[in-house]
Amino acid sequence: MRILVTGGAGFIGSHLVHALLDEGHEVVVLDDFNDFYSPDLKRKNVAAFKNRARIIEGNICNTKCVDDVFNQTQFNCVAHLAARAGVRPSIRHPELYLKTNIDGTFHLLEAARRTGVRQFLFASSSSVYGLAKHTPFSEDLALPQTLSPYAATKLAGEHLCGNFSNLYGLRAICLRFFTVYGPRQRPDLAIYKFTKSIVEGRPISKFGDGSSRRDYTYIDDIIQGVVAALRYEGSNFEIFNLGESETTTLNELISLIEDAIGKKAIIEFLPEQKGEMPRTYADISKAQALLNYRPQIKIGVGIPRFVKWFREQTL
Repeated sequence: MRILVTGGAGFIGSHLVHALLDEGHEVVVLDDFNDFYSPDLKRKNVAAFKNRARIIEGNICNTKCVDDVFNQTQFNCVAHLAARAGVRPSIRHPELYLKTNIDGTFHLLEAARRTGVRQFLFASSSSVYGLAKHTPFSEDLALPQTLSPYAATKLAGEHLCGNFSNLYGLRAICLRFFTVYGPRQRPDLAIYKFTKSIVEGRPISKFGDGSSRRDYTYIDDIIQGVVAALRYEGSNFEIFNLGESETTTLNELISLIEDAIGKKAIIEFLPEQKGEMPRTYADISKAQALLNYRPQIKIGVGIPRFVKWFREQTL
């Protein structure tokens, strides 16, 4: 298949590109290499496959750029992972998140519709569940309130996918990722920041009392689910949770990282942050049934793997 991966220079995107190339697919990457975090890290991510995939540097908010990409290549599938990510920065810069995550998604959907793309995957987020009371979170839960502009843009993106599926027959699959971690993780994310600070003997910031819970998902398990979704040939619109379906407290996470490093953290205690969810917990029964999604890497295995990778990068 010919597959467009937006955000293919990023953490999840670069892992997906590797997996698709290894399966023999023709891959085009569209990424703007923005400075949300170091563009050099993104260029390092693509270095290993730059001679096997076509890399286009461009912004999904630029309609001409998007149209040119789709006019040059007839894609079978689009895996749309490009986004402005993160809850806290979305509170500081909501307009940027609205433009990129909503307008950019619309441009891609419209180009996909116009050129007859068969399958459109949208990377959503567990943040859309907001303060949902029932756990684990299932895809059919009512979602009356998100807690951040980032979450709102992801829910809006899901609705746009539903619109295009209903109006134009585009098969649109929305994948709600639950706190993804692993090699090449973004440096602004907690596991990376905690690991770096503990290794360097600097304090880590712990928001709240450490009882907040997350469903941490290892990158290999996420990629397994994304690849399965690209092959999905069921109904024209579906939403799937991709998580481990287990929860870990912040205190437990810090202990796991300390154990993997062999060094105690210096902790700076800070108040809870607005916009953050108190817990995430994925019901993955739907993905198991329809995608044969089978996560394998428990956090007790994944954290040492991440720490090993981190140390290898900093030697």
